[in-house]
Amino acid sequence: MRVTKGAKIATGTALLALGVAACGGGGGGGGSSSGGGDNPRAATGTVFIRGCEPQTGFVPGNINETCGGTINDFVYSKLVKYNSDTAAPELDQAESIETTDNKVWTIKLKSGLKWTDGTPVTAKNYVDAWNYTAYSPNAQLGSSWFADIKGFDKVNTEDPDGPDGPKEAPKPETDKLSGLEVVDDLTFKVTLNNPIAVFRTKLGYSTFSALPDAFFKDPKGFAQKPVTNGPFKFVQWDHNSQIIVEASPDYAGPEKPKVKKIVYKMYKDDNAAYADLVSNNLDFTELIPPSALAGDKWKTDLGDRAIDGQQGVIQTVTFPLYDKEFGGNADFRKAVSMAIDRQTITDKIFNKGRSPINGWVSPIVEGFKDGACGGLCTYDPAKAKELLAKAKAEGYTPPAEFPIWSNADGTHKEWIEATVNSINQAFGADAGVKFVHKDMPTFAELRDTITQHKIKGAFRTGWQMDYPHIENFLNPLYKTGASSNDGLYSNKALDAKLHEADTATDPAQSNALYQEAEAMLQQDMPAIPLWSYGLQAGTSKWVTGVKVTPFGVLDPLSIAIKEA
Repeated sequence: MRVTKGAKIATGTALLALGVAACGGGGGGGGSSSGGGDNPRAATGTVFIRGCEPQTGFVPGNINETCGGTINDFVYSKLVKYNSDTAAPELDQAESIETTDNKVWTIKLKSGLKWTDGTPVTAKNYVDAWNYTAYSPNAQLGSSWFADIKGFDKVNTEDPDGPDGPKEAPKPETDKLSGLEVVDDLTFKVTLNNPIAVFRTKLGYSTFSALPDAFFKDPKGFAQKPVTNGPFKFVQWDHNSQIIVEASPDYAGPEKPKVKKIVYKMYKDDNAAYADLVSNNLDFTELIPPSALAGDKWKTDLGDRAIDGQQGVIQTVTFPLYDKEFGGNADFRKAVSMAIDRQTITDKIFNKGRSPINGWVSPIVEGFKDGACGGLCTYDPAKAKELLAKAKAEGYTPPAEFPIWSNADGTHKEWIEATVNSINQAFGADAGVKFVHKDMPTFAELRDTITQHKIKGAFRTGWQMDYPHIENFLNPLYKTGASSNDGLYSNKALDAKLHEADTATDPAQSNALYQEAEAMLQQDMPAIPLWSYGLQAGTSKWVTGVKVTPFGVLDPLSIAIKEA
């Protein structure tokens, strides 16, 4: 792997990314019906992969969900990339990222990098993008990722919205982070408020992408039709149908795309996507529906086209703590957690393809510590009833019907229905509250409702690691004001502990402090940990070399069309 001087690479991660020779196996029909063994993909160089509708579009600093994040990673290159086998950070657009104190960082870009409109990628493109994202009036979902940079408090003012409705935030003092300095066309300097040892590792996350000059001429139009700098370039977006990208001729990376075009095809439900996969009309999906997991049917269906492994993804249920009715109180949320029979659900619904967790961090990342949830993630109906009674005695009256929300265009119906049944059985018929499953038509609609803080009920949340470190499962999700803190949880003691962990210079000490912070989540249970994902994916017989990264997504540079 390529490592910059002084880099500290995340170690101790048991990550698995598999290459698959996807030739033969599986059912016929549809795209597999061409005669004589001819490969229908060869004529156009096009492959089809399962996708879903992005919430916001193609502005990297305004993305905090996987539907947009996956396709954006196809078209944007960043300073750092994550190794597709180990997830370790490696230099990408950066020639070097150097520091002597983990506080002041000097970043030098490689020369010759281009945007798809032919303009050069410059240090100014990075600085302008980071300033735009951090500036609170621009309302970018990723703004909080820049809170570590000096001057953030001058460009980003706290949103005063509360239960009484939207209020206008005070205008920031400036729109430029004082901690960013363009040194020359290819070099910029970043000064942080405090030393952050993991800062280099973060720089592969999509929010830290650059933006071309073209973006600032029409930000709204750019979100629908962007100019990009990655291995693939944007072609078109047919909303709720497909996104098409093509191999970029100007891409300067050492590994080039092996296909001419990728169609990111959206489905209303993943059972339809799976049926297309089996019949070779779809070339890749990273989601196998529960109906196919049962009895390992998917392995029989796909044969050597099946991909099995691990990924850094967990499932949770989050409460809207800003809503007095559906936010509940701490004991109520603890009661719900102890009413969920995780083992039975993962055994029966996912055929043991997912594993119960007792903490808020994926087991495969650096810093993971077993048991952070204490006993609160253990199925115990008697204790659940006791905590429910305690919550009521403390003055909380749950609504008669309590929804857990999901999106209908995903494979969540079975497990959420099993979860609400488990809760209702544990609480008993006289509990005064009945949990139900409700869904919205699309993932984008669900995320819009969540990020606008309008959802009435608990809601399913998952976290796909941005980099393999415990910090990534804590700061973005549970720190006050963080970009993916969907329930608006705030705990000043937790914030202080996270800050202590962030600024520790010894990696072992830093990890220990993050572990202490994770254990503090027991106090309030803002989100209920459920299980970690195994990796179950599959390919058509038309493609080869497919690699799924430890993030659980396709490595777009790996997929190739099998020769006829």
